[in-house]
Formats: sequence, structure tokens, C-alpha cells
Amino acid sequence: MLHHTEPHPDFDAIISAPGFALGVRCDAKAVVETCFLNPCPAVPPCSPLAIEAVRQIEAWLADARFVFDLPTRARGTPFQKQVWAAISAIPPGETRTYSALATSIGRRTPRPVGNACGANPLPILVPCHRVVASNGGLGGFARQRGGFLLDIKHWLLQHEARSLR
Repeated sequence: MLHHTEPHPDFDAIISAPGFALGVRCDAKAVVETCFLNPCPAVPPCSPLAIEAVRQIEAWLADARFVFDLPTRARGTPFQKQVWAAISAIPPGETRTYSALATSIGRRTPRPVGNACGANPLPILVPCHRVVASNGGLGGFARQRGGFLLDIKHWLLQHEARSLR
């Protein structure tokens, strides 16, 4: 799940960001989940990997040109992992449409790509916010078509555009 309305005590850290917070969950070897949360106070990291994840995410929040170098392990189907790999190849400040992303991985229709984007367990680390609608709109975000999460997608895209000027 990509969005929670209340912080959960089982996050290894919570990072405060402009207008939202990001929960980080790690296992012993990898970051396994990041979740958008309503704005809330930061929770200090509780493991060496969580400390590094917080450091890198905060570096990206300060400058979207920062390149992540975190071990991650996303649970998903082979197709979802294929889509997430294609998303990860989109450079900061650039976008791809769901349709173009589908074509790039040999699919004819964008809907499955949109579904895989919505199932992304590592938003920001796997930048699904860079995938937009063909009509020039934002499309959805984390399986939502409006509201809080779409506001975050807009902020993430604007953050990258500002950092790359």
C-alpha cells in the first residue's frame, strides 16, 4: 500500500517532506517499502540501513539530481518488476506516458502499465511519478485519480523541474 492516513509504528523511519511524509520500511538487507503519509513529525531511523535510506531520500528532497544507491527489494510479479525497471530508467526531470512505457516493454496497451505503477512499493526510489497521461495530464498516482496523492505527484514533478534548472 502506498498511502496511509496515520503513521504506523512498524516503519523503520518516517521522513517529513513538504506537504507529506514518507514512511520507510527495511528488512536486514534492503529497503522493501516506502509509503506516502499525511504530514506528520519525522521518526528517527532505527537501523543502519534506515539511517542510510533517510540520508539518501533527504538528499534527493534537497536536490532531485541526487542518485539513489540503496539496496531495494520490491515484491511483485515479473511483469510489475519489468515495468518498475523501465520506470527507473526515466531520467529526473523527464516523463513518459503510460502508452510509451507500454510500447517500450513490448505491450500494446497502457492499462497494465498503469496498474503496475499503482502497485509500486517503492515510490520516489522507483519514480512512478514520472509516468503521465497521453493527454498531457498527470494521470493517476498510487491508484488514485485525485486528491492528496495526485498533489504529491505534482509536487514531485515540480521538485525535479526546479532542481534541474
